[in-house]
Amino acid sequence: MFLAHRIRLDPSKVQATYLARAAGAARFAYNWALAEWEHQFEACKRNPALPKPNEAALRRQLNAIKRTQFPWMLDVTKNAPQMAIMQLGRAFQNFFEKRARYPRFRRKGANDRFTLTNDQFQVDGKRIRIPKLGWLRMRETLRYTGRIVSATVSRTAHHWYASISIDTSDAQLPPAENQGAVGIDFGVTHLVTLSTGEKVVGAKALRTLLDRLRRLSRALSRKAKGSCNRKKAKAKLAGLHARIANVRANGLHQLSASITRRFHTIGIEDLHVKGMLGNRCLSRAIADMGFAELRRQLVYKAQRRGGQVIVIDRWYPSSKTCSCCGYKLDALSLDVRQWTCPGCATYHDRDVNAAINLRNMAVSPTVSACGGEGAGPVLHAQSETGPCEAGIQRKVNDA
Repeated sequence: MFLAHRIRLDPSKVQATYLARAAGAARFAYNWALAEWEHQFEACKRNPALPKPNEAALRRQLNAIKRTQFPWMLDVTKNAPQMAIMQLGRAFQNFFEKRARYPRFRRKGANDRFTLTNDQFQVDGKRIRIPKLGWLRMRETLRYTGRIVSATVSRTAHHWYASISIDTSDAQLPPAENQGAVGIDFGVTHLVTLSTGEKVVGAKALRTLLDRLRRLSRALSRKAKGSCNRKKAKAKLAGLHARIANVRANGLHQLSASITRRFHTIGIEDLHVKGMLGNRCLSRAIADMGFAELRRQLVYKAQRRGGQVIVIDRWYPSSKTCSCCGYKLDALSLDVRQWTCPGCATYHDRDVNAAINLRNMAVSPTVSACGGEGAGPVLHAQSETGPCEAGIQRKVNDA
């Protein structure tokens, strides 16, 4: 199994300058190769006898001209531009196979990173050795043991990180506790509601720091372009965005670790988050929850503990169906948080009832094996309900 450990680096000013130059060389090579790819492709369309562009030919072409046209590339590791062009080749392969969109040019400040192959760097405790730079301090040691595959050095706000990929067989965690199956209903007021009745509010990092974010954004907009004060304001704003992301990620990791540690079978709903974001009244709150990231974490952490995640059909009316007798309401507006079943007179909490229904679907015999997603296989449970006219709106209501 391939795992990556992202470790914060502690460079000096000279070392940080080198990392920025290496990231700049990788970004320049990527953009140069993308522009050259488009140019050669247009020429190939006009003259079919010409060869089609490919990343191997572009790497040879750059090696032939960089000593004369781009001599500053020689000051950093050769892996930075070469791996960037190889990443462009994989990006085009994913595009041609309809797994990703068309590659776009990298931007300074937003895509500051470069990749090293395993023969170009060494890791020794809390140190990493980078070509033409030497040993660089890390904040912690590698968490996993195994064959080191590659390392990607990137910048987030004013901090540098090294994401080290490892091929390891020591990736399994202790088996999940035998607390049975659990259904998880995602929401806005509460991030998750478990079928056991537990409710977790979530970090709501953006909502907590929104006032400060607005204040720093206004301060940045008032600074003159190109001034030193604008650079300082931009760095402060970037640091706050990084803090928001870190607070959200920390809360999601703690929640997903707790759930996968306790339950072997987890039932979740296949939410159409992009459609839910179309609701202008709830889009910010939905984006602040991190539903997709939580699902990703549940999938790979459950696999490492020998569990499984059951993804329920998005058209299944989990909120409108009575978990006791199966009675289905015709409509259930978003403001109704509790309701009484007309069939069996059971009083339901909307979110707990939905979570119980998801748990029942997860353990039902209609679960069928499906292709893998991310880390390991994910099982899908199909409901008998098909797409409805207000499908996307219902997903927002069910949240």
